[in-house]
Formats: sequence, structure tokens, C-alpha cells
Amino acid sequence: MQKRVIALGFFDGVHRGHAALLGVACQRARDLGASPAVLTFDTHPATHTGGEAAPLINSLAGRLELIWRLHGIQDVIVVPFDETFRRLPWDAFVAALKHDYGAIHVVCGHNYHFGYSGTGNPQRLQAKCMELGIGADVVPEVKIDGTTVSSTHIRSLLTAGDMETAARFLGHAHTLIDTVHHGFELGRTLGAPTINMAFPSGVLIPPCGVYATQVFLPDEPTGRTAVTNIGRRPTVSETGNLTVESYILDFSGDLYNQQVRVEFHRFLRPEMKFADVEELKAQIERDAKMAAGYFDGIT
Repeated sequence: MQKRVIALGFFDGVHRGHAALLGVACQRARDLGASPAVLTFDTHPATHTGGEAAPLINSLAGRLELIWRLHGIQDVIVVPFDETFRRLPWDAFVAALKHDYGAIHVVCGHNYHFGYSGTGNPQRLQAKCMELGIGADVVPEVKIDGTTVSSTHIRSLLTAGDMETAARFLGHAHTLIDTVHHGFELGRTLGAPTINMAFPSGVLIPPCGVYATQVFLPDEPTGRTAVTNIGRRPTVSETGNLTVESYILDFSGDLYNQQVRVEFHRFLRPEMKFADVEELKAQIERDAKMAAGYFDGIT
């Protein structure tokens, strides 16, 4: 069986606290001649334990992409958090890490709880690992300006539209990964063709409005400046359906059915209803200039 150093957690947002944990796992793997790995769940445990499940920062696909792109870990074990797993005793879970997943060392955060009713904790994890002959590290909390880095705090920042402070706690811009689909194609008639995406079910949606963003296209390592509108298109639509539309500056091409990453850097303005399409077109041009100016100012 493959020898693994396994990082344990849900990793919503893959923030700076998670980065510290993943960094320790990678270093331990190098020291021990093992492969770094992550064990996470397909759905948040709170969904199944009677608690109120908060909207997630990222979808599962988003978490996996961040773990690979930012930390180079491709070996991610995604465990279905079903009723059987929910009832698994904490010590049986630790034993499974060794016997089923090949763990020779594990790494968790200071507030990691696991097992039935959350009775497992870092102290029990270390004690059981010692009994099983495998190593265990507990990574202390990470703070920025006295505030603990946590998914809960980052969700509050994203909900307020504070993308820049959220990025400080995340260690990277907030991202949306999705496959581009067909929209209303009104942007083409306005001279600002957009790509259309959507937030997956259960994922936190930032406030409606216009954002300075960077769009990363397939096989392009550098992002392209864009303005992204999250909203219901009140000027041109009566459906009220939420859309995510990005106008990529100085770009033309067919991106339908391709996976694209959008990074949200700054909230520019709330969504507005304009008197007519011409007024909307003029505002799009102003938004594009604001986005270009924002990125020019930080490079």
C-alpha cells in the first residue's frame, strides 16, 4: 500500500490556516519518503449532524483545484459523508487512516473534531496514532491582526462583499470555477460579449453587483482582466434568475463548454437598473475602465 502523510479537514476556502496545515503535511512527506495526501468529505459534516450547514466558500471541484494548484497535492481522498460514516467511532476512523489509506503520519488543525458526535479531537488523535505506531502533528491556529483565520470569518467577509480583506485571510483571491454555458447573448449587441457561469448549489454567492475580476482561460497561466456582474439583470430581464456574467477586456473567442476560473478581486458597485440599453452600455464601459485601473494600480 502507498505510504501517505494525510492532511485531515474539510478545507473550505483552502485558506491560510489550511495552507499552514498542508505545508506541514508536504514537509513531513518529504522527510518520510511518503506521498502527501488530503482526506476530505464530499459534503460538509454539518449537513448530516443536525447542525445548520453554512453556504460553502467553494464547491468540491473548487476545493480540489485550489489544493492542487496552490499546494501541489493531487492525491485527495474524498470520503462520502453518509450515515454509515457519520456513526463511525472516532478511534475506528483513526485506525482506518492507517489500515485503509496507508497513513504513516497525519496532520490536523487545532480545532479538528471527528468521529461519531464529534468525540474525536486532536489530543485523542495523537494518542491513538502513537498506539498505532504512526505520527501526528497538530497545527496551531493562524491569526491575522489578532483574528483567527477561519472559514466562518471568511464567509462573513465574502457576504459583505469585502473581497480584498477576504483575500488576505484566504491567501488568494476568492474563486469560482465553472463550465461556460450559453446565456442571452445580449452582451454581443452591446459590444461587450460575456461568458456565463453559475455558482453551484450550496455555495455562497457574494452580493449582487459588479466586480473587478481576473478570468483564467484553459492553458493560460496568466489571468485576463474582466468585469463580472453577479445579479438578475434588471435592465434587460424580467425573469429574476441569478446570473454570473464576465466581460473579458480585449478578448474575442468561443469559450462555450470550457472550464474557466474567475477570481474576484474588488467589489466595484451594486447592481443597478438603467433607463435603457444605451445607458447600460455606457456604464459597462465605465466599469471596464475601473477594473483596468484597479489592476494597473496593483501591478
